[in-house]
Amino acid sequence: MRVKQAFRFSFIISVILPLASTFTLSMSAPTSKLYDLPVSNNGARCRIILYKKEIPTGEVQISSPMDLGGLKTPEYLELNPQGKMPLLVTDSINIPESDTICRYLLSTYKTGADFQPDNPTSNLIARIHDMYVTTIQGCLYKAVPPFGIFGTRSDAIEELQKQLKIIDDLIDSEKHGIYLCGSEVSLADATLFPTMIFVALLLPKFGVEDALPPKIAKWYDEVREKDQVFTKVYDEVKGGIDSWESNGRWENIWMAGLRDEDPDTIFDKIISGDIPASIVHDDGKVLAFKDINAAAPAHLLVIPKDRMNLSKLRKSTDEHIEILGRLLVTAGKLANDPELGFEDGCRIVINDGPDAGQEVPHLHVHVLGGRSLTWPPG
Repeated sequence: MRVKQAFRFSFIISVILPLASTFTLSMSAPTSKLYDLPVSNNGARCRIILYKKEIPTGEVQISSPMDLGGLKTPEYLELNPQGKMPLLVTDSINIPESDTICRYLLSTYKTGADFQPDNPTSNLIARIHDMYVTTIQGCLYKAVPPFGIFGTRSDAIEELQKQLKIIDDLIDSEKHGIYLCGSEVSLADATLFPTMIFVALLLPKFGVEDALPPKIAKWYDEVREKDQVFTKVYDEVKGGIDSWESNGRWENIWMAGLRDEDPDTIFDKIISGDIPASIVHDDGKVLAFKDINAAAPAHLLVIPKDRMNLSKLRKSTDEHIEILGRLLVTAGKLANDPELGFEDGCRIVINDGPDAGQEVPHLHVHVLGGRSLTWPPG
């Protein structure tokens, strides 16, 4: 009897327990690594899921891209050729897009909140955010354009506010609960919240006081105060933004630290309509009118309606690439119009500063034609 018991015990120790251990390991999720930084709003949506589901760091470890030397190093680019974050590295696939990372985490880790992956309102909010908000959010912190499809910061900020209003309209004002889709957290909450930290803290730097639309603002305040995970993520993202602030990030960014402080000119009065002018073109960005002191049969002035600190051309920066291009394109189109007095060609002149004879400190392009023009000019 004792021999049989000893055999059974030996069998359990040598065979059953190793098999059980192997089975347990095969059933557990593979160890993964999320490359991310606290200030990353797209990475923060992934972190919200990690925190809400209480996924242990032994299964998904959060690491800085600086562990590999940074986003543009060969080591990181080998994992993600896009050179961006967040990036989830698993034993089977590298996932570089935050929405895909989130859905992978939800499909892999079933315990805890499910984040309503099939909720159409949640998915619509997340989609609008990814297509139309994150693509231009750089207007809040990047040094120069472009911001998505927009060549000027003011246009991108205007579009950002428009898209937030569209999302705000999707939120049910009669919903019950602190989350966007009611009493249960959704992917929309994880997606939108980190970006709204950026908007709430940074948009006022550009002269926009009511940064968030009303329903988004109410949700943002409630979820930050009442959900500890969202509080934690708020502190992470804000800490990164505070670090940028301490390094003077916005001191030289147009519309934030830099503003047009030169006095108004006669051109501002023409733009406002206070002084009449013979206007031949107005597209909302560029205004063209006839020069009252014409130096040729056809003589137009082409100006930016928003001076953008361009009292002279030598103040131009990469921030002005789009408006400078618009000025020249408009000048070329107008010079093709015989009804304005142009014939076979024109002369484009920008006088910059006293030595060049600039009289009005608001960048303007002279377009002259209608006769043969000699060279060199006087």
